[in-house]
Amino acid sequence: MGGRVSIAAIIVAAGRGARLGGPVPKQYQRLGGEMVLTRTLRAALACPEIDVVLVAIHPDTAGMYARSVAPFTDPRLLPPVRGGAERSDTVRLALEALAARAPEVVLIHDAARPFADAALYTTLANHARSGEGAIAAEPVVDALWREAEGTADAPAPRAGLWRAQTPQAFPYAALLAAHQAAHQSGNPPALDDAEVFRRAGGRVRLIPGAPENFKITTAADLARAERMLEAQMSDIRVGHGFDVHRFRPGDQIMLCGVRIAYDRGLQGHSDADVGLHALADAIYGAIGDGDLGQHFPPSDPQWKGADSHIFLTHAGQCVTARGGRIANVDVTLLCEHPKIAPHAAAMKERIGGLLGLEPDRISIKATTMERMGFIGREEGMGAMATATVILGAK
Repeated sequence: MGGRVSIAAIIVAAGRGARLGGPVPKQYQRLGGEMVLTRTLRAALACPEIDVVLVAIHPDTAGMYARSVAPFTDPRLLPPVRGGAERSDTVRLALEALAARAPEVVLIHDAARPFADAALYTTLANHARSGEGAIAAEPVVDALWREAEGTADAPAPRAGLWRAQTPQAFPYAALLAAHQAAHQSGNPPALDDAEVFRRAGGRVRLIPGAPENFKITTAADLARAERMLEAQMSDIRVGHGFDVHRFRPGDQIMLCGVRIAYDRGLQGHSDADVGLHALADAIYGAIGDGDLGQHFPPSDPQWKGADSHIFLTHAGQCVTARGGRIANVDVTLLCEHPKIAPHAAAMKERIGGLLGLEPDRISIKATTMERMGFIGREEGMGAMATATVILGAK
């Protein structure tokens, strides 16, 4: 079969409740310092064959969803769609939202399975190119018993039984038609998309999945995921950044992404945000990826007056591309004036939004130079920053 096949991925994150307890649904629980959904999306976006990724969410979770996707700038991630009352309704609505794009293959994946890798997406999509469905699954190896009043009543044969996982891949047009027909039939909802596809006459291949591609449903599952992640993420790096800018005439400055009224400005090729510059350098340093000047040369006119959030976002993306995460950042601003404390919370919020970090993983501090040196004479400002990055085990 020649030519490139267009592929879409739908991530089902529409649930509002959580068996984990508390008000936060399982897909928005924290896992290794970031939301479960963030990790699930990163794996999907790491698959180069996928053209678009669409997430179906519950409207009550829009705020949590926005925080989960804050680290991403990949244009393949589309605005989310609203889910339905049942999982089958959610998938149907998401499929219909893709009608204008009409991909040839679509993959359906549960948001609470963050350990499916890009290779699994590719394998399943390749099988679906033939016109069949393909689902990740594992053969049942444990003994099975039928229960009666809390006791083992009778053994059940396990030969030929498989435990279904996601992603599940299908020809897009056929799956859309199958879901629409199922919705109009009024029959009880199917267990999953493979059942919807089979009821419409489709054939579904079983593709061996992996034990680590489990669904986080309970607190025990989340603890297991944390242990697994800790075993994978063993390469801890620390980077340091430092930057200075001299004052110039003006009436405002940018510090850590926040605009502050002041009786002077800061001189630089970009917006001269000394805090974000130092922090970006710290992140680049942690992964041994040069410095800000190498990625965004001041001699390049396209960066004249540029907003420094571009630089910090890029640094974060470099970590993500290495399969790592930023564990925490610490910025110290060096200045006599202005006072930083009134703006520290806004700075933390801005940096957290750019890097996808919670506030307790961000530190913003300031110190004067006791009137010593060029900073003490108020000729300019400086910033020091450190970043801790955790990469996967080699």
